[in-house]
Amino acid sequence: MAIHDPKADLHRCLQSARDALLWKLEGLSEYDVRRPLTPTGTNLLGLVKHAAGVEFGYLGDTFGRPSGVPLPWLGPGAEPNADMWATADEQREHIIALYRSAWAHADATVDALALDTIGKVPWWPDGRGEVTLHHAVVRVIADTHRHAGHADIVRELIDGAVGMTKGNGSMPPGDPAWWEDHRGRLERAAREAGRDA
Repeated sequence: MAIHDPKADLHRCLQSARDALLWKLEGLSEYDVRRPLTPTGTNLLGLVKHAAGVEFGYLGDTFGRPSGVPLPWLGPGAEPNADMWATADEQREHIIALYRSAWAHADATVDALALDTIGKVPWWPDGRGEVTLHHAVVRVIADTHRHAGHADIVRELIDGAVGMTKGNGSMPPGDPAWWEDHRGRLERAAREAGRDA
């Protein structure tokens, strides 16, 4: 049985979510990457902007390793939810570069510290803010995968593109007619179940 490096395992899980999140932006217009497609405004570029702040915070500030990168949308006086969307002036390339720099900063923290290192989450309530690096990394992995899932749905709503990563659709085969029939079957089953409830 092979022995795995826990940090390498965690990094692989985190990087797969990071890559999936950015992949969902590929080939879309400026409008489509910013377009709010849920009642709460979920949009692709906002998910990336949010994920950058999460990494800088949990895998930087929490362990006394601030990045020095200003994130005004998280500062005092910022409007609520400002990290979940991009203004017309915030360039896609800048947000992507910011996210990649968050990766580098977070990865450097994980490389430099032991997984049992204790940090303090500055925005958590007093008395509840201490976490291990291991806990913080797992939290960031969970958050990033959650938002990659949001991105899957948002991207499908934009142009029908689906899949886990480039080259791994992770979907059963089917042409548009098959999927339309499949969706119709699901709709009929839902309506039938709704009548019986």
